Amino acid sequence: MTTTVEPSAAAAHRGGRLRDRAMRVAEAATTPLVPADFLDLFAPLRSGAELRGRIEEIHPETADAATVVIRPGADWAGHVPGQYVRIGIDVDGVRQWRAYSLTHGPRADGRISITVKAVPDGVVSNHIVHQARPGTLVHLTQAEGEFVLATDHDRLLFVTAGSGITPVIGMLRNLFPSTDDGVLRLPRSAGLDIVVVHVAPSHPHSIFIRDLEALDAAGVITLIARYDDEHGVLDINDIDHLVPDLASRRTFACGPAGLLDALAAHHDAAGLELVVEQFRASRVEPGEGGTVTFADGRTLEADGATPILDVAESADVLMPSGCRMGICMGCVIPLKEGAVRDLRNGAITSVVPGETGVLKVQTCINAAAGDCHFDH
Repeated sequence: MTTTVEPSAAAAHRGGRLRDRAMRVAEAATTPLVPADFLDLFAPLRSGAELRGRIEEIHPETADAATVVIRPGADWAGHVPGQYVRIGIDVDGVRQWRAYSLTHGPRADGRISITVKAVPDGVVSNHIVHQARPGTLVHLTQAEGEFVLATDHDRLLFVTAGSGITPVIGMLRNLFPSTDDGVLRLPRSAGLDIVVVHVAPSHPHSIFIRDLEALDAAGVITLIARYDDEHGVLDINDIDHLVPDLASRRTFACGPAGLLDALAAHHDAAGLELVVEQFRASRVEPGEGGTVTFADGRTLEADGATPILDVAESADVLMPSGCRMGICMGCVIPLKEGAVRDLRNGAITSVVPGETGVLKVQTCINAAAGDCHFDH
């Protein structure tokens, strides 16, 4: 039997073989690199590459906070307002990962933005706010998080403090976009009744206060701003007086652990619904520390309040890390012997040689609860 191959199919077949041959030649010529390594130099945001983004703009918000506008790679899948993204950035030769809320809804230009507040001794936050420059490539994960608006409630209360405003501003900007002609009122935000209680150290140190004031002036939200230097530290029990119709609203809150814990206790006692976003683990009282020993024989003294990850890095021990919030599992290493304490809830994890076997623990949210030996 004679098989006839259509000319176009034969040409395509030859073209495929030629491409495969060219790729093998290129790989041989660039060993130990591969062509993809060179493509990364010229087209790092291309489809099929490891997901990255390029910083295109950096805008100061306050003296210690800045909004970073990023062009994500072609494989960015988009996000829902209120979600966050993990950013990987190289600082002093070490790739560090942090999670930041996306501060816009989906944009027509395809870019995304985060707003970073430099915290004392914050390696990544200080680097981004004070040293990062447009053109810098960062690593990205796809958007995550469930701190998003549902469509079954039209009376809302947002309680935010400090940088806790960042996921909320993403929601508000999506609901009420600002243009040169003012705030747009879109069908998706029709009928919404929104109160925002925002807490900050002072007016000049209040992130996005101009945006909040503009939305308040436009009548699309009611802003209740509380500044520590003017009003004192907010007593969460005052929220009933600040928002008299609190019981008729669904509350969303993001901010420091102390505020969220107090608000959770308040709402639980009143039988009210509360949705929270918390980036830093709420920690219980510190317990007994101990020593932390690594596979190379180095032994470090550790108290019962400092995460093992921080103890190791302060002694220049190279450690895997990720979100540093107990979510991504990027900091997990094997515990061969000893005990650690979860700083979020006080739970003890113990390893006894010959009984339990080696267990993997998250070093970003566990502290030493006695002497520990890690296979790292």
